[in-house]
Amino acid sequence: MDLRIGTLNLASGRDGQGRSGDAASLTAALADVDADVLAVQEVDVDQPRSGGVDQPAAVAAALRATDWRFAAAVAGTPSPFRSSWTPVDPPVLRGSWETLPGPHYGIALVSRLPVRHWSVLALGAGRARLPLQAPDPRTGKTRWWWFPDEPRLAIAAELDGCTVIATHLSFAPHTALRQLVRLRRWAATLPGPVLLAGDLNLVGPLPARVFGGQRLVSEPTYPSPEPRVQFDHVLGPATARAADPVVRRLTIGDHRLATVSVTTP
Repeated sequence: MDLRIGTLNLASGRDGQGRSGDAASLTAALADVDADVLAVQEVDVDQPRSGGVDQPAAVAAALRATDWRFAAAVAGTPSPFRSSWTPVDPPVLRGSWETLPGPHYGIALVSRLPVRHWSVLALGAGRARLPLQAPDPRTGKTRWWWFPDEPRLAIAAELDGCTVIATHLSFAPHTALRQLVRLRRWAATLPGPVLLAGDLNLVGPLPARVFGGQRLVSEPTYPSPEPRVQFDHVLGPATARAADPVVRRLTIGDHRLATVSVTTP
C-alpha cells in the first residue's frame, strides 16, 4: 500500500503570537498540506480560547479528508490552575456527524482514504507536572504554575492494507515510554502492517527502538521557529519503504509538520 502520512501538533491553532484564528484561517493555513492520513494533537472543540472552532472538522476540510475521528482527552478547558484532570471514561471517538456537549480538547486522525474500522485506546496520565508561565487569575501577573499531565489517548484507523495509529504521549519521558510499550502491545492486535504517527515527546531513535520499528522521518521538529529536537515521529515496520520525508514550518502550531510517503508490503 502507498500513502502519504503525517503528524502535526496543532497547539489549538495558535500562530507565532499565540493567537488562535477562526475556522477559515485554520483551513487556509493547512490548505497546501499533502497527507492522505494526518495525526493531529492539541486539538480544540468549542473552546473559548480558540473561538469555539470545531478544529478537527476544519482540519479535515483543509485536507479534503473523507473521514475523521476526534478523541477527547479533557472535557472542559485545560488550565494550569487544576490539580489534575478527570479522563473522559470510557474514551469516545467522535465522528463528523456527532457533537459533544461543551468544550473538549484532545487528538484527531483524519483520512482521505477509506477506513474500515476505528478504535481508541486510553493510555492514562502521568503524575509529573510541567512548569508553565501563565497569568494569575487573582492578580493578572504572569507567574509559574505546575501544569498537570493530561490523560493520553491513541486512535487507530484500519485501512485497506495497513493500520495507522495516532497519539500524543505524556510530557514526562518515563511515562511516555510506558505508554509507548502499551501502544506496541496494542499494535500487535491490529491488522498489520502498523504505522504510528504523533507527538511522542521522546527524541531521536529511541521511540522506534521501543515501538519495534524504524524512523520514517529523521529531522528536528520542535520548537517550530528553530527546531532542536524531534518529538514528532512517523514510525513503521522494517519492511516499510519511506520516500520524500518533509519537515516544514506552518503559520500555526509550535511544532513543525512532518510528512512522508510510505510503501508497505
